[in-house]
Amino acid sequence: MTRQGLVELDAVIAIARRGSFRAAALELEMSTTALSNAIGKLERQLGVRLFNRTTRSVSLTDAGRNFVGQVGPALQDIHEAMNAARSQQEIPAGMLRINAFATAAREILSPLILTFLRLYPQVHIDLVTEGRLVDVVAEGFDFGVRTRDLVPSDMIAVPLGPGRRNVVVGSPTYFQKHGKPLVPPDLLRHACLRIRLPNGAPYRWQFEKDGQSVQIDVTGPITLDEASLSRIAALEAVGIGYVMESDVRNDLDAGRLEAVLEDWTPLLAPLSLYYPGRRHPSAAFKAFIDLAREFSKQSRRRR
Repeated sequence: MTRQGLVELDAVIAIARRGSFRAAALELEMSTTALSNAIGKLERQLGVRLFNRTTRSVSLTDAGRNFVGQVGPALQDIHEAMNAARSQQEIPAGMLRINAFATAAREILSPLILTFLRLYPQVHIDLVTEGRLVDVVAEGFDFGVRTRDLVPSDMIAVPLGPGRRNVVVGSPTYFQKHGKPLVPPDLLRHACLRIRLPNGAPYRWQFEKDGQSVQIDVTGPITLDEASLSRIAALEAVGIGYVMESDVRNDLDAGRLEAVLEDWTPLLAPLSLYYPGRRHPSAAFKAFIDLAREFSKQSRRRR
């Protein structure tokens, strides 16, 4: 086996797990061409095909299944030994991968992630933002960031900051022309900036007051799937937006946007950083958790 044998073995396991060369290449941060070449080289060395490949699917051959069954546990032991060695590092270094909602990433980017990078310049952080819920272990992430109520029960969680909330906002120009909604059903008479969920379904705006919950399927001139776009449209007086308060706090303070229905938008669950238990965490992994816990303590003091 060549010096690159470990990379090739990781490639086999990743493709077997993902069922896709493209998904495995993204996980391993390789091009699809490089990944295909690595597998082809390994198959030539072994003298057998490990995968059946068509234009639509990838599956293990019988030889491939036997190979993965034997190599998988041994490869896991090798990576465990490598992690044990890395855990002896005194200076945090290497890469940390974090998966988060886009709004959550914006909230923690400056106070937590950028602070960490200034403290530990030898660490590289790969921050991936997406709306869907992912299995952080299966998809190769060190940490996830989601609201506390979405953290899997088998994960260790560190709370990040106080509760958050959505706000309904519009520009002074819009409200001067169209008036302000006083209760959620009034939104049906306004131009609203619709929200699309990651699965493609329209989002019903959520409200609650005195134990009464209301969902409004708003209508309006545009549908968006990113909060920063809703902010821009609201600033341009296109309509009323439903956004995370942290995304428009500066606009509210400056008077560029005004909030309405505030008594109908209670606090939501706070954010949490979560991660699986590890026998041999790296110095970077431990340092990031320590900083997150300190960030959590400071947030509680500010409340």
